[in-house]
Amino acid sequence: MNNKNYKYLTFTLFSAAILWYLMFVIKPFNFWIEMSVSILILILMAFFADRDIFHFGKIKPRHILIGVISAVALYGIFYVGNIISGYLFPFKDTQISSVYSNKSNANLTLISLLLFFIIGPGEELYWRGFIQNTLGKKLGDTKGYLISILLYTGVHIVTGNFMLIIAALVCGLFWGWLYKKEKSLIPVLISHAIWDLTIFVLFPLM
Repeated sequence: MNNKNYKYLTFTLFSAAILWYLMFVIKPFNFWIEMSVSILILILMAFFADRDIFHFGKIKPRHILIGVISAVALYGIFYVGNIISGYLFPFKDTQISSVYSNKSNANLTLISLLLFFIIGPGEELYWRGFIQNTLGKKLGDTKGYLISILLYTGVHIVTGNFMLIIAALVCGLFWGWLYKKEKSLIPVLISHAIWDLTIFVLFPLM
């Protein structure tokens, strides 16, 4: 990856940080529409740099199974983490509630559709399919994985929500590892889509 590619990748990351700040802090309009539009913008930017991000390869039953099981496993991690964090951070409920309060901005059917078909898969296309994959090609799979975790977590710092930052760190570790292990975006796309729908709509943690 030459300097031009690095500059463009950095530009997309700054764009992501700005979009996340607008979404979680400024909140200029409906959160779910803004989230969906932001994700689509990042995917479009990634597509200009790498036209292969939509080339997933053949979908195998194994990919679907891993996607479903990993989503359940990650939900379990967050379920336990929610209980433990309650003893460690007195501000936990307030910060998590601020994220869940966005559910009042749209009906659950629309939120579910956006989470499952745009937001969850879209995040994976950008963060794993573009950022981690690009860095992995240049720096090696392990370094690309670790740096992409830092970048994914770092973008969430602009929200000022400590619990959201920790959640991003856990998700980055989990889905980044899954992508690194499987060498396919399909199980990660499925995992993120199911997890989003579960933790925000079907079985929210509060």
